[in-house]
Amino acid sequence: MPFLGQDWRSPGWRWVKTEDGWKRCEAFSPALEDENNQLNDMNHTVIITGDDEDEEIYSTEDCEFAAKKRKKDHFRNNTDSQCFYREKWIYVHKESTRERHGYCTLGEAFNRLDFSSAIQDIRRFNYVVKLLQLIAKSQLTSLSGAAQKNYFNILDKIVQKVMEDQYNPRLIKDLLQDLSSTLCILIRGVGKSVLVGNINIWICRLETILLWQQQLKNLQMNKQVNNGLTLSDLPIHMLNNILYRFSDGWDIITLGQVTPTLYMLSEDRRLWKKLCQYHFAEKQFCRHLIPSEKGHIDWKLMYFALQKYYPTKEQYGDTLHFCRHCSILFWKDTGHPCTASDPDTCLMPVSPQHFIDLFKF
Repeated sequence: MPFLGQDWRSPGWRWVKTEDGWKRCEAFSPALEDENNQLNDMNHTVIITGDDEDEEIYSTEDCEFAAKKRKKDHFRNNTDSQCFYREKWIYVHKESTRERHGYCTLGEAFNRLDFSSAIQDIRRFNYVVKLLQLIAKSQLTSLSGAAQKNYFNILDKIVQKVMEDQYNPRLIKDLLQDLSSTLCILIRGVGKSVLVGNINIWICRLETILLWQQQLKNLQMNKQVNNGLTLSDLPIHMLNNILYRFSDGWDIITLGQVTPTLYMLSEDRRLWKKLCQYHFAEKQFCRHLIPSEKGHIDWKLMYFALQKYYPTKEQYGDTLHFCRHCSILFWKDTGHPCTASDPDTCLMPVSPQHFIDLFKF
């Protein structure tokens, strides 16, 4: 049998990763077990429903049903138990099988992969924001009601993080701009039932987005007082080496506004030429040559011109991974219960666009 559950048609047991390996996770607490034992002891007890003459004896079947209902209510009201056994990976299946009924949706994957925790990791922050931006552009209508709620909760946490840490506000501004533009278009087409949920809820969400945009617009960067070594104290060759590590042209321009020395280094033609060669093929920028007044190629203008026609390469500190052997999507450091003899050879990094493509049917 391919699964370890009591019934071959079930999805099997739930497992949790520990230092000693993968262990089966019990989906109930000791308190709930005591309640179930009490219910099981009531198989043949007499329950007085009102008058002494009216008596109802619960059969074993009725008691089992009551125990199951008690379990369901317990998990619905107890969020701690839900977080305890909830996996941070998801099996990606695009059709029904004997073992699994239905298929995996984008909303289900979005809820299961714990993006709320991922945005607290600086390696994953840009990845999650880019993913939210792609969903805002084209996949917003495919999210279920629960996934929509989760989407906006995560977005709220992202905005609050940026307001507190002043980390990469430009990226969030682009996300909110795309999201507000998409919502304006979709709300106009509400007669076609393109949005899941009440129209008033979406109008409130749009108003919240506009409020966030205003807050980010008024965001003031905190000046840090540091009596030690600063960026300006570094030698020129080290500053130049830092600039060559950037893969985004806007980051180079922003850093160049800090000091006159950095501005001079950020205007270097070789720096922008390297950036163009990194992001674009030679055939691409040969079609859009922009000469400067001195007759040289203006690589800085070239970069921003090419950016309008061709996508740039994306770099992320950490991404989701897909196991080709198990067809499971997961964060690499959380792992998944892989049955392959050499799991590392089956892993494939998943870009935000690839994540969207996995759930297109």
